[in-house]
Amino acid sequence: MLSRANIDIMIVSNQAGIAKGFFSEVDLAALNEHMRGQLLYHAVSVAGIYCCPHHPEGTVPRYRQLCSCRKPQPGLLIAAMQERGIGRSEAVMVGDRNSDIEAGRAAGVTTYLVETGYGASEKHSTNATYVVADLLTAVRHILGEHKNPPAQ
Repeated sequence: MLSRANIDIMIVSNQAGIAKGFFSEVDLAALNEHMRGQLLYHAVSVAGIYCCPHHPEGTVPRYRQLCSCRKPQPGLLIAAMQERGIGRSEAVMVGDRNSDIEAGRAAGVTTYLVETGYGASEKHSTNATYVVADLLTAVRHILGEHKNPPAQ
């Protein structure tokens, strides 16, 4: 739906498994390409995938660090917006964790917490702009298909 509306979809993800030695950047790149292929098969085009490989308790020395790109820090979101020329008023962050929401708010964008995944347990302590049942509800709201905002 977003792709058909010419809205860029970008994935921003913490990937602590790299810092913890569970998988490599090459493994992650292969997974991301597979995911892109599966999404494209369903007519969903992903404009960019941005991943933070860092974790302050990582076992791989070069990735063991505090950084500005690991959510809840907004570094990756800001980089994605700058790379695509997207302003804060145009950008939206959809996620299932409060760290996603905190990153979006720190980047100055509208945020949606989806109740799927971890969202159901985090919805009572969120400061998201909107709390929605699932990704489809968020997308429909973003596209303006609902006259009223989703219930908080």
